[in-house]
Amino acid sequence: MAMNAKTPDISIQTMDAEKIIAEIELLEHIVRLPDKRPLRMSDWKAANQKHDEIYANNPWFRLWKRDGVSTPSGCKP
Repeated sequence: MAMNAKTPDISIQTMDAEKIIAEIELLEHIVRLPDKRPLRMSDWKAANQKHDEIYANNPWFRLWKRDGVSTPSGCKP
């Protein structure tokens, strides 16, 4: 099929820019809202893994991971 030298007839629909901007702003607002669903065990595991990855090079975190947390005897929380 040969290409026609003439420009094809394309109808361009006008877009309502204000409507599009309002829809984008609404979506941005929705994304910023906190998720009210209860956390599942897989959510907790993923959060803990991410936390461990962030602090993996911190010497205090490595010490805590290795030895755990201890309090002097007689200290009450």
